[in-house]
Amino acid sequence: MKVLVTGGLGFIGSHTVVELQNKGFEVVIIDDLSNSSEKVLDGIVAITGKKPLFEKIDLKEKSKVEDFFKRHTDVQGVIHFAASKAVGESVEKPLLYYENNIGTLVYLLKELSKKDKASFIFSSSCTVYGQADKMPITEDAPVKTAESPYGNTKQMGEEIISDTCKVVPSLNAIALRYFNPMGAHPSTEIGELPIGVPQNLVPFITQTGMGLRDQLSVFGDDYPTSDGTCVRDYIHVVDLAKAHVVALQRLFEAKNKENYEVFNLGTGKGSTVLEVIKSFEKVSGKKLNYKIVPRRSGDITEAYANTEKANNVLGWKAESTLDEAMKSAWDWEQKVRA
Repeated sequence: MKVLVTGGLGFIGSHTVVELQNKGFEVVIIDDLSNSSEKVLDGIVAITGKKPLFEKIDLKEKSKVEDFFKRHTDVQGVIHFAASKAVGESVEKPLLYYENNIGTLVYLLKELSKKDKASFIFSSSCTVYGQADKMPITEDAPVKTAESPYGNTKQMGEEIISDTCKVVPSLNAIALRYFNPMGAHPSTEIGELPIGVPQNLVPFITQTGMGLRDQLSVFGDDYPTSDGTCVRDYIHVVDLAKAHVVALQRLFEAKNKENYEVFNLGTGKGSTVLEVIKSFEKVSGKKLNYKIVPRRSGDITEAYANTEKANNVLGWKAESTLDEAMKSAWDWEQKVRA
């Protein structure tokens, strides 16, 4: 089975390529290298012993997408990660986000709609729920008005896929709504390597631990949570990557009940920002330099997943603890800076 992974040299994409190759899939990667590096291929080869095909293509160029599918007629499944994902940047550059996250999705679905049979896995996000009315969040929770253009692109993306599946019965799709991915492959051959200032908590913590950042800002300690800081559901990236393979196999084996399905991917457990910092201090043996600063606009109080549907219907479960995920992130950070 040949599988296309867009954004396959990024953080979650590269870990998913590893899991696909470990399961015997033939993988071809498309990445425009705007937020990744071709060196990631070396890490994938070091872990799996196999080099995936790689094409540097900007999916915003429709003719290049059409040309790719003409040359790779045997692609049977697509896992679509390629997207811009910084909330703050999306507020400043909304059109860039709509072009990059929506236009590219449309071009891919147009090509897949031409096939006799195609399977599509979409990288979605728990941001579609906004501040959910109750915890833990189930897949039936209402999709709230997006807080940012980035969040809106995930909502719109899901709607576009759902609308397409209604009229293209040969297309089977699953949207995976991630909670908060973190960590690195246990081999430390691949991991999270943000370009510039990290947008996510964990790489900011590990970079602060290494002395690359002077201090971590904790935005608010007056939320209605156990210690006043925001609660999120942190999932090890390897667990997350494995879920994509399980989802793709579900479609290939025609186990899906409908041709468009949605699953939450999380651990089912919420952790506060201070608990995440304590986890880092525990696994690293270092005190972290952080300070409490005022709340940030747009931050929701808490979000963690109800994982029953993913566990029972998809047949997937997160295995790693917060400490295990944190240790892998710290091991990776130390290796990268060595």
